[in-house]
Amino acid sequence: MKYRHIVITHPGDSSVLRMVEDERPDPQSGEVRVRILATGVAFTDIMMREGVYPGVPKIPYSPGYDIVGIVDGVGAGVSSGLLGHMVVALTIVGGYSESICIPEQDIVLVPFGVDPIDAVSVVLHYTTAYQMLHRIAYVNPGERILIHGAAGGVGTALLELGKLAGLELYGTASPSKHGTIAKLGGIPIDYHNEDFVARIRQLTGDGVDIVFDAVGGRNLTRSYKTLRSGGRLVSYGFLSAFAPHRHKNWTIATTLLRLAMLKLIPDRRKVFFYSIADCKAKHPDWYHEDLTTLLHWLAEGKIKPIIAKRLPLQEAAQAHELLEQSAVTGKVVLICR
Repeated sequence: MKYRHIVITHPGDSSVLRMVEDERPDPQSGEVRVRILATGVAFTDIMMREGVYPGVPKIPYSPGYDIVGIVDGVGAGVSSGLLGHMVVALTIVGGYSESICIPEQDIVLVPFGVDPIDAVSVVLHYTTAYQMLHRIAYVNPGERILIHGAAGGVGTALLELGKLAGLELYGTASPSKHGTIAKLGGIPIDYHNEDFVARIRQLTGDGVDIVFDAVGGRNLTRSYKTLRSGGRLVSYGFLSAFAPHRHKNWTIATTLLRLAMLKLIPDRRKVFFYSIADCKAKHPDWYHEDLTTLLHWLAEGKIKPIIAKRLPLQEAAQAHELLEQSAVTGKVVLICR
């Protein structure tokens, strides 16, 4: 039986994404095969496409960090009781596909009645937000947080989960997205026309407790300046590397160097770098526990992801362009079936 998937043919812009057809894989020992219903689109996929994301397979391969689907095959040593169940998984690669074989330990069961599009929307973005809040920054009720890119997939997740945690929320975004930030309980800051460091000082008096920074580069130093004593800076991305006329690898390298230098400042403020892939590898128990918690919150109506756009799998290139243009609020999802 054949299946279709999107592959990166070579590093470059969205035009390097191609739909191909191959024989459907059979699950090996310890694996399940998932008929993918939907996959999320994230900036990490763009980094893969550009050839600057570490630890990925040799080109050509399929990007796709998270999936939702139905188990339709099991390998040796895996219970046939999983057949027919809806599951989600953090795949890191391979999600832009109609079918995938993955280790059984990577899947998490989706509670009955949960919409699959909502389910896939919590895998990467909400798990990232949850772990940064509760596993890295160890937030406490009443603390103030600043979120850069607060209208994006992780940003909106941080706002929603931050509100549940009883935090005081501030978020940077373009003016057209301020309504979304306010609706989710945050105080919006116009990063185009305002100095966010000065604005935070004006709004809070002495700064914030935690900054979540996906921008990187020089923005990290400015984020650090907004922290009050004992504050934490959590870096988790390199968006500045994709600004026009920037050398991507150089900007990523200087971001990591800047983080290392900020860590050396002896002033009671702390600096962290977060990677969900690294966290999953080091703490697989956290991955299962946290994603299970989020799926149950979803089933209970405590969280509701913002779905920015649903596109068919063959329009993956358009999905990438929407993210690169910052033209969406929330999660972009590719429908694979």
